[in-house]
Amino acid sequence: MTGMKQPLLTLLAAAAISAPSALATPDTAMHQNPFLTAYSTPYEIPPFGDITYADYMPALRQGIADRKAEIDAIVNNPATPTFDNTILALDNSGALLSKVMNVFAALEESNSSDEMIAIAEEAYPLYSQAGDEISMNDALFARIKYVYDHRDELCTATDQLRLVEEYYKQFTRNGALLDPAGKEELKKINTELAELYIKFNKNLLAATNAFQLVVDDPAQLAGLPTSSIGQAADEARARGLGEGKWVFTLHAPCRLPLLQYADSRELRQKIYEGYTTQAQSGEYNNLPIINKILQARSKKARLLGFKDYGSYMTDNVMAKTVDNAEELLMKIWRPAVKRVNEEVAEMQAIVDAEGGNFKIAPWDYYYYAEKVRQKKYDLDENEVRQYFAVDNVRRGIFTMAERLYGVKFTEMPDAPKYYPEVTVYDVTDAATGEHIAVFMTDYFTRASKRQGAWMSEFKGSWVNADGSASRPIIFNVGNFTRPTADTPALLTIDEVETMFHEFGHGLHGMLSRARYKGQAGTNVDRDFVELPSQIHEHWALEPELLREYAHHYLTGEVIPDALIAKLQASSTHNQGFATAELAGASLLDLQFGKLNTDQDIDIAAFEADVAKALGMPSELTFRYRPAYFKHVFGSDGYASGYYTYLWAEVLDADGFELFKEKGIFDPATARLFKENVLEKGGSEDPMKLYVNFRGSEPNVDALLRNRGLEPETSINTAPRSGK
Repeated sequence: MTGMKQPLLTLLAAAAISAPSALATPDTAMHQNPFLTAYSTPYEIPPFGDITYADYMPALRQGIADRKAEIDAIVNNPATPTFDNTILALDNSGALLSKVMNVFAALEESNSSDEMIAIAEEAYPLYSQAGDEISMNDALFARIKYVYDHRDELCTATDQLRLVEEYYKQFTRNGALLDPAGKEELKKINTELAELYIKFNKNLLAATNAFQLVVDDPAQLAGLPTSSIGQAADEARARGLGEGKWVFTLHAPCRLPLLQYADSRELRQKIYEGYTTQAQSGEYNNLPIINKILQARSKKARLLGFKDYGSYMTDNVMAKTVDNAEELLMKIWRPAVKRVNEEVAEMQAIVDAEGGNFKIAPWDYYYYAEKVRQKKYDLDENEVRQYFAVDNVRRGIFTMAERLYGVKFTEMPDAPKYYPEVTVYDVTDAATGEHIAVFMTDYFTRASKRQGAWMSEFKGSWVNADGSASRPIIFNVGNFTRPTADTPALLTIDEVETMFHEFGHGLHGMLSRARYKGQAGTNVDRDFVELPSQIHEHWALEPELLREYAHHYLTGEVIPDALIAKLQASSTHNQGFATAELAGASLLDLQFGKLNTDQDIDIAAFEADVAKALGMPSELTFRYRPAYFKHVFGSDGYASGYYTYLWAEVLDADGFELFKEKGIFDPATARLFKENVLEKGGSEDPMKLYVNFRGSEPNVDALLRNRGLEPETSINTAPRSGK
């Protein structure tokens, strides 16, 4: 997941970021608010150690005031509107506001605290309201419309033309064409949604952290990796439970190994049900909040002239309509379900052979899928993990970037950090030494960090009026398995692919050469933003790169060819499950987007009806159930847009086939991808950029081939753009 293109001045919640190491109320009147002066740090890295809780709201209010003054200057300019005095001036406005909110969103997502939650409850609605004041400014929109109406004569380059069109679309989508009463109504809805997203996220974090599965019988730990047992013992001690007890939480590095390896079916069921029922009842119940979100979104869509929120959210991206997104998903869903049935049959055969006397249930899937993998491919993921220490994998992503794009990563040990475990790098051109970006990594789970993995920025990139470039500060956040006292963090295959995925987003931000802030890096169509992240996952298990970075954490031995061969042979193992889980959640999201309701609905019944209509196998559930579907209900970032992971996978699978054909480190192919995708950002139409790289439009069959699924038909099934 990444921070991505947002409507003008909407919440940064989808662009989840991270948190500083020490925050306190300033002790003396000598304290200066760091946001209100130029940073004196290397490359303008935020001085995290100097920032206090008390700094945020004054800086936010000042940022809002500064941006208002900048907008007033645009509006009151007596000169005829031009690209420079209106569109570019608007694109460059709000520097202080971005400076504050980038850091605050980082803190609020990666190192939450009672103080940060309290600030968020005031800051986000204020931020949303400030955005509404600008997006509904009649005089500003009049100038934008003038440039838009005369864009062919006023714009001298493709990126200028696209920026004008994007701003015009943003303003109309944010209420610029509404009458005064409609604008006031939209402001109320946006404020309400901002507050509801805060409540949803607050509940989810609290519900996640409230759960603990305590084990006091070591016999129940049978089958679990030593690292998982050690992590659970550390968690028990941290919670004051002492020795002889083990605590398992809902965080993925704890939950997934238990589901995959624990011989105790009872234990697997408890962690599975704890996860799939979180935030659905009691003190942290998110279902009433979801109903309010659905109703507010329905009102917003109708107000803006759309039949439902899904239509509103897909109108301005590649898919164009919910139907186009749904059509693509069903081409993936049906082959995935067919494979699920085959996978379940293989697992059930093992259960029956062992005298299990039960039918495969959802909490059995990971466990018996692992048994099937070991039986079919003689592959034990615990053995593989010995070669995937987190520092080795980090070396792998850096090696990939240097060989493909000629960039080098040098650690900056004395650079400011927002948390002690963060590592900071100076990213330079390997040939010339030119500074390209700052990159930070924050990989391990903690209670104050929300679940998942993501990329975002403390500072974007752009080109100044004098032609000089302002370079970005990008970071990756994960929730990977923590090291124990005697073992480094050893990553699962899924965690390795996640690190490569988020690093791909990072490269999109770091290598951007787009001229304008609103088009740089990940400021692209939502269903294009996952292409750079997902295509780089392919390198993770490629033999040529594995031999460079996958070394045994104890012996330093390079991963053996025999083990690489097993990884290659098993690469499509369990892809029915993985694909159906993802496609199912994407289809559920779209069904929520098609609602147009002013009344509460039974969320659980709605979810069950969608599952029934899809023919969801009983051994599965949705990847995310509504109460913890943060992508969809924690912000509007991926609402009616969770499908974008699969939409973009059509592009990445098709694109990587070119690398496989030419060579995975072929310089010419890498240059095409860098120049047409990574550097361009949102400065041109995304399908045009893809075709410039690949030479043709993509076909969904490439995705199915990559996942080892059988296409339903041989006809061309490229994603329909709706154009």
